[in-house]
Amino acid sequence: MSDRDPQPVERQLPTEEARDLLALVRELAQREIAPRAAEEEDAGRFPREVFTLLSETGLLGLPYDAEYGGGDQPYEVYLQVLEELAAARLTVGLGVSVHTLASYALAAHGTKQQQVEHLPAMLGGGLLGAYCLSEPSSGSDAASLRTRAVREGDDWVITGTKAWITHGGIADFYTVMARTGEDGPRGITAFLVPGDAEGLSGAVPERKMGMRGSPTAQVHLDGVRVPDSRRLGEEGQGFAIALSALDSGRLGIAACAIGLAQAALDEAVGYAAQRRQFGRPIGDFQGLRFMIADMATQIEAGRALYLAAARLRDAGRPFAKQAAMAKLHCTDTAMKVTTDAVQILGGYGYTADFPAERYMREAKVLQIVEGTNQIQRMVIARHVAGPEGR
Repeated sequence: MSDRDPQPVERQLPTEEARDLLALVRELAQREIAPRAAEEEDAGRFPREVFTLLSETGLLGLPYDAEYGGGDQPYEVYLQVLEELAAARLTVGLGVSVHTLASYALAAHGTKQQQVEHLPAMLGGGLLGAYCLSEPSSGSDAASLRTRAVREGDDWVITGTKAWITHGGIADFYTVMARTGEDGPRGITAFLVPGDAEGLSGAVPERKMGMRGSPTAQVHLDGVRVPDSRRLGEEGQGFAIALSALDSGRLGIAACAIGLAQAALDEAVGYAAQRRQFGRPIGDFQGLRFMIADMATQIEAGRALYLAAARLRDAGRPFAKQAAMAKLHCTDTAMKVTTDAVQILGGYGYTADFPAERYMREAKVLQIVEGTNQIQRMVIARHVAGPEGR
């Protein structure tokens, strides 16, 4: 790793409070997260104590209502916090994004009583959440999910298997989409399931090429019984809730992707300034300077794109198209920038002695999670060109 300290990103923030918050997050990330990232990722260790710290400092509930322990921050600010966390370690940034996604259904569609009972612990009480939509046979085609919830008196009994669940097996609560009615999207309902519910278990985590410190596992629900008071929204509303949550979640992925790309750029620039060939730093050679210029430009463009979408969301305006665009562009940028960073470091970039190869391995998953980039293109095309088969 280079000895050059990364330069703070020049940010446009709406308030002095937001500027102070970003400075605090950056200092915390550099002190508590970044120094152990490489070692813990290599060992596949999940940093639960970091999430406890983030909860204690109010960073797990930033975009939610302060009445329930949230931070009352606009998405414009929250996403830039995610970017800083992901730049220090993607496992942490993405984990916060997933926790925010898992909390969405309750925060946006729960009853007042449900919110009072559950949200404070979720947002600032040390709990960690997981979001359960995908299944072994329904990934991109999420509306075909088979996990079923059957009504028995005042309870629901949930049976099925969820797949590719971040925090699967270690989460304290799961937002679960299950079929309560007819086939298709209208038969799906959302539930808030405790992590210690009888009949709920996590499988052995997947063996992944990157983000090894973040457990991704199947979650089995074998007759899990939850009271109707843990149903979120109306029966049959679950799929609409899930899609609404994903619009916001995709912005979280976009911000994490830009954080990862920024970390790769900082590493490449630092290395290029120190590595000498032919009697001068390799950063003086035009070929590398042009690569660095392109990397920086794509990162700035991605940051502007996700912030534009966030500002639409904060203003209460439609932002689904822009969220898909941000997720698509920012994650493709992360893949390109991290690959170029490896190239700039040459042979050293291919070794685990430098973080560039880890950044490249981690970037790939961002093009897949919360809707592949092919799905994002379909979403964008529907907004721009209209539905297929008109």
